[in-house]
Order: sequence, then structure tokens, then C-alpha cells
Amino acid sequence: MFWTKRRVWMGWFALLVLLATLSLLACADSGESAANAGRLSAKGEILSLEKISQKAKSYKAGEILEVELEKKHGRYVYEIDILDASSQVWELKLDAKTGQLLKMEQDD
Repeated sequence: MFWTKRRVWMGWFALLVLLATLSLLACADSGESAANAGRLSAKGEILSLEKISQKAKSYKAGEILEVELEKKHGRYVYEIDILDASSQVWELKLDAKTGQLLKMEQDD
């Protein structure tokens, strides 16, 4: 009976470890941290949040709802959600170093 309880507990423990590992892997691909973005900006590798916000608004006027920094295909990309005057949400993808518009689409 002792071995059966021990196996049950070991099974639960293994399941918890697996779930924790999967959640960490999911978070690792979700984007860059604010601290890392600050370091990259200070080193001149990406534009600051202020500059990228100005660039985004020059492409699509409106209120910025969210800004994310991600590394895609070896380069940093800002993904910016903007709410326009007609209450439509747009997703803009800008090269983080140059501010060049890579993609703009209406968000569903």
C-alpha cells in the first residue's frame, strides 16, 4: 500500500513539473520584457517607446492601446494596437530599429 501511495504522489509531482515546464515555454515566446526593451533602446539597437509611438501614429492616427516588442526572424519588431477615430482597432508591425512599417491590418 505504501508503494501505491508513493507512486500516486510521484505521478502527481511529475504532472505538476510537466505543466510548469510547458507554461514557462509558452511565456518564453510571448515577447521581450520591458527591462530588456529598455536595455536595447539604451544601446541604440531599437527605437525608444516614445519614438516608435510617434512613428506608429504617423502611419495611423489614434490612441495607442498596446505595444509589444518581439523578436521575429532575427530582428526586433514592435506590434502596436491603435484605436482610430471610428473605434476600429488596427495592428501595426514596425521594424524596431528603423520604425519602418512592415504590416498594417484591421484587428478583428
